Amino acid sequence: MSTTDPRALFPGKHFISTVLEALETKTAMSGSLARRYLMRAGMAGIVIGVLYAANYAVIAGFAQVSAGGSTLVPLGRMAGALTFGWALVFIYYSRSELLTSNMMIVSIGAYHRRTTWARAARLLGLCYLGNLAGGLLVALFLRFSTLAEGAVLEQMVASVEHKLAYVADGPVGWGDLLVRAVLCNFCINLAMLLVYNGLISNDVAKSAVMIVAVFIFAFLGLEHSVANTVLFSIVGLREGIDLGLAAGNVALALVGNFVGGGLLIGLYYAYVNDDTQWLRDHPDDTPAGGAGPAGRVS
Repeated sequence: MSTTDPRALFPGKHFISTVLEALETKTAMSGSLARRYLMRAGMAGIVIGVLYAANYAVIAGFAQVSAGGSTLVPLGRMAGALTFGWALVFIYYSRSELLTSNMMIVSIGAYHRRTTWARAARLLGLCYLGNLAGGLLVALFLRFSTLAEGAVLEQMVASVEHKLAYVADGPVGWGDLLVRAVLCNFCINLAMLLVYNGLISNDVAKSAVMIVAVFIFAFLGLEHSVANTVLFSIVGLREGIDLGLAAGNVALALVGNFVGGGLLIGLYYAYVNDDTQWLRDHPDDTPAGGAGPAGRVS
């Protein structure tokens, strides 16, 4: 008989249980309360829009300061990324719905048969529509204000041109974009893993984890499907945009984001913390209460 504590073999069971509980709420809301779910997703889009615009405003502000004959753009990019880092904190604590973190949640739910891939796709589709609606609202606000003019708009336009170039450059650019999208959502969902796993109870530490994750993706220029959608909306309403290239960027970013968050975090952690077979092989080591909420259901 084995004397190994299954909690040591599968330390992520609390994380899985927390995610599955969150999935139940999201699935229920995206069904009978779909309108309210869309509104919660819309709020996430608004947060992304406002904070992403602030990121470019900070960069533009530093770019206009000269020091020794050169601008402070690198410092501006760091400060802007830190500013944008608060977006995930605001979304988490306002209980808003963000597509990219939900990719991890539905993947874990599908693995444990708490949802089907069809229902998961519906949830993600509704979430993206809500995120898009919130981002469009911010884009409309900025279109009829002076908040995104001059140097700020120049920074946004330059970023859009860079992002669209990935698609225009063909397979090499597509591969680059995919890698950036994979790493982007890997960072985001790694942060959510740390927030959900029960080992961090301090809100300041949780916030720091989320800020650092977003800082990494913003500073490195990784590709986030929702943030890109919002940025394209802002610039498109002011300057116009190649819709084909923009759609191609978002499509590739969505695929990469799902790989990074849904597969590399979601399915990976669902599998390595699945104790179903181990408990069948070691019935005497089953903890009180059975396999727990992470066990599969039909």
